[in-house]
Amino acid sequence: MLIRYLVVGVLSLCFSCLIAPVVVLLCKKLKASQSILHYVDKHASKQGTPTMGGTIFLLAMLFSCFLMVKENQILSWFVIIITFAYGILGFMDDFIKIRHHQNEGLKPYQKIVGQVGVAIAVAVFLYLSKRTSVKLFSLEFDIGWGIIPLAILVMVATTNSVNLTDGLDGLAGGTSFVYILFFGIILALFKDANLSNLALVCFGLCGGILGFLTKNCFPAKIFMGDTGSLALGGFIGVAGLVSGLELLIPIMGIMFVLSTLSDIIQVLHFKRTGKRVFLMAPLHHHFEQKGVHENRIVFVYIVITMVCCLSVLAGMIAVL
Repeated sequence: MLIRYLVVGVLSLCFSCLIAPVVVLLCKKLKASQSILHYVDKHASKQGTPTMGGTIFLLAMLFSCFLMVKENQILSWFVIIITFAYGILGFMDDFIKIRHHQNEGLKPYQKIVGQVGVAIAVAVFLYLSKRTSVKLFSLEFDIGWGIIPLAILVMVATTNSVNLTDGLDGLAGGTSFVYILFFGIILALFKDANLSNLALVCFGLCGGILGFLTKNCFPAKIFMGDTGSLALGGFIGVAGLVSGLELLIPIMGIMFVLSTLSDIIQVLHFKRTGKRVFLMAPLHHHFEQKGVHENRIVFVYIVITMVCCLSVLAGMIAVL
């Protein structure tokens, strides 16, 4: 079975490396470029960088899964459909930004309505398919109808967390790669055909992300845009929910959590006192304002994510 995981990852990597230059060139020709917010002064030189690069790893994941995912497909294709639903929502947001040459796409309420709408579909699927149990290492709880509000919370939280983390070259992509790789390894430990196929999807997406990162590492030749960040957040959320391992998300994805918390703390504190806790939020921009090079920030985020994921993997191996 191990060879299947490696094959799907390599196929996806090769496909993404093949299409990445084409996507970059196409985005340049279509002038699908990112507008940089005026107050992010350190990123002024990135003005005009092509965006919507998330299409690279989404297409690579789809390509590899068509070839490798066969029997017991329901969970895998459901996860892929939900991932693409969030990707389409992100694409709409990116398209509006590009068309109007500014950094405000969908209205906040439109984005939330879209996110919640897809999240409700996930919640209904889980409830009707009786996937109402949540697991944390050796502990397992059946929460019945409680899976509905939990699923909506998880989906909205993960999509926005990854979106907030997408602020430096290679940051969201590198952190997501590590998270999804280890999550795929954990799924592969279970003696369940559905989860094994879902692990294949994880490896397919990882290969696609690696290919994308060849164009997204500093200095980035293309950004993933909301097309990519919402899709990655959607994947992380729905994969955790359908496998019953959603409680692992805040542990393995600790840097996504810190991005969200730093943003919430900044907004609430500023509204209450008129003062800022961080030089800029989310947290990675605070470190950047302190003079830390973005490559160092990305490296630290990836290492911390890897340590957390290794700890969870060790715990799962011990109880299985």
